[in-house]
Amino acid sequence: MTTEKMNTENMTRFLAQVSEAHNREFNVMVLDGASSHKCKELKIPENVSLVFLPPYSPELNPAEQIWNVLRWYYFANRVFDSLEAATAQAEFGLTEMAANKSATRQLTNWPWISAILKT
Repeated sequence: MTTEKMNTENMTRFLAQVSEAHNREFNVMVLDGASSHKCKELKIPENVSLVFLPPYSPELNPAEQIWNVLRWYYFANRVFDSLEAATAQAEFGLTEMAANKSATRQLTNWPWISAILKT
């Protein structure tokens, strides 16, 4: 089993995947201040913009809402016999949530994010 690390190379790969999967949309990502998010070597696609949260402010992070829904609807009252099984369940839940763009937008497009998009 290989363990992926959160580093600049993998963050660049992730941004490229999002850019390609949503190539007809302009994508705004709200991120914390992790070094892999701010490194000079990070390659940011043209249809992706990064917005950084202030330090120590998880309550402002819309991704926290995604994790709450994922925990509640896809992990509650379940026991997994391996990390691979839990990872597969997370992938299933995230894929299903991503397919419902309206619900995801309602969950994560907070007023302060809409205000940024209008400027």
